[in-house]
Amino acid sequence: MSSILKFGPLLLVAFQIGCTQAPAPAPPDTRAADEKTIKDGEAQWVKDFAAKDMDKIVAHYADNASVLMPDVPMMTGKEAIRAGLKDVVADPKFSLDLATAKVEVSTGDLAYSQGTYTFTGTDPKTKKVMTEKGKYVEVYKKQPDGSWKIVEDINNADAPATPVK
Repeated sequence: MSSILKFGPLLLVAFQIGCTQAPAPAPPDTRAADEKTIKDGEAQWVKDFAAKDMDKIVAHYADNASVLMPDVPMMTGKEAIRAGLKDVVADPKFSLDLATAKVEVSTGDLAYSQGTYTFTGTDPKTKKVMTEKGKYVEVYKKQPDGSWKIVEDINNADAPATPVK
């Protein structure tokens, strides 16, 4: 009995050490590759807008994404985004160019990009072709399949749109 009392605490510590798992290795740092994937995705998005391919345009968004633009109610979900962009993209004078200035990827599953845009389209009130320059922030979330989808799309103009000459 005295040997159990003597070696009991030592046995308990040995048992605890034996049951403790080594920490899992840190996942590989894929931020640089993820940043490139997002930049390439935004370049493809510009091509999808140029092609006026609504299915491909909307595919860049997560199912529960929101688009926040000035003077327009918030659009949440792919169908609301599709409906909100439908007339704009259908405009024969429509064009959109994005210039990605920065992409930051967290060590988890979130990232953001920011940059500038140039939008051209017909003003529905005046019927004049207008150009707007502004800036944007896209918040991305990594999806279970490893792709990056936009969950928040926020933009605003630098100044009022100007007529195209």
